[in-house]
Amino acid sequence: MSGLTSSFATVFAIITILSGCVTAKQFEDLQGRCDEIDKENTELRLNSQDVEIEVIELRGRVATLSEVQLELAADTARMGRFVADSRDEIRRLRELNDALTDQSGGRLSTLNAENRALLEDVQKIRRELQDREDALLELEKDLAKRSADLAARSARVQELEDLLASRERAAEALRSRLERALLGFEGRGLKVEQRNGKVYVSLEAELLFPSGSAIVDEKGRELLAQLGMVIAEQQDLEIIIEGHTDSDKLVSPNFPHNNWELSVLRATSVLEIIRDQPGVDPSILTASGRGEFHPVDESDKSRNRRIEVILAPKLDALYDLLED
Repeated sequence: MSGLTSSFATVFAIITILSGCVTAKQFEDLQGRCDEIDKENTELRLNSQDVEIEVIELRGRVATLSEVQLELAADTARMGRFVADSRDEIRRLRELNDALTDQSGGRLSTLNAENRALLEDVQKIRRELQDREDALLELEKDLAKRSADLAARSARVQELEDLLASRERAAEALRSRLERALLGFEGRGLKVEQRNGKVYVSLEAELLFPSGSAIVDEKGRELLAQLGMVIAEQQDLEIIIEGHTDSDKLVSPNFPHNNWELSVLRATSVLEIIRDQPGVDPSILTASGRGEFHPVDESDKSRNRRIEVILAPKLDALYDLLED
């Protein structure tokens, strides 16, 4: 956030300087600062996209763990049947061993040669029996290990599913809380919705700014103050404030020079009002400008001129679980 704080200070320094005369060197310094802001905003946008990709990858890993769980359950069932068959075979061999031993003892005096052959058979059977018992013990150990692995994987999958479900419930509760807090502005250019575990608050520019301005008017300050109060009551959130413009080209010798710079200034103005509400942690706030490149309605430019406040839960607990 130190980079963002520096960017905000630079933007306000630029706006302050623009109120007076600007020398050529001052203009070059301002231009360099603007380039730095563009670079920082690009990095923030890429980081936001990385988080969305990571969430998708996490869902894929949960699905993979579920498939592994089903495979282990099938293996466990097959091994259980094999253990049962092996026990039946051992019982049969013992019965045969007993029968051969009785038979050889009764004929020992007259059938020495046959007795020796039978004794050899008995020894062979005993060796086979021992080998099977040893194999059975190994199988039982392996089965116990697989069962423990299955239980651990099942617990891990359940924990991941519970964490994702908890995240969805928290997002839904936050969406409902925001709708109640901002009820007076619904239908007047404000929209609250939940997507992919995040809550999106979309504010048309007319709710906040005079035409072509990046300064929030009194009506907009009232709205943002209510939004800031809701944010102050939440925990473990990451909040991105995005500025959007329409596709009408803004070309000006003064600052802002274009739509992208205007979108950055508007996002920063909204961030500052939210940041100044009691209880809001500035470290969870990020501002970015996206210009005219992410329209929501090609036929209605007023809907594209907007501020989007994206409230996303932190994923630290999910990352820690996957690392474990």
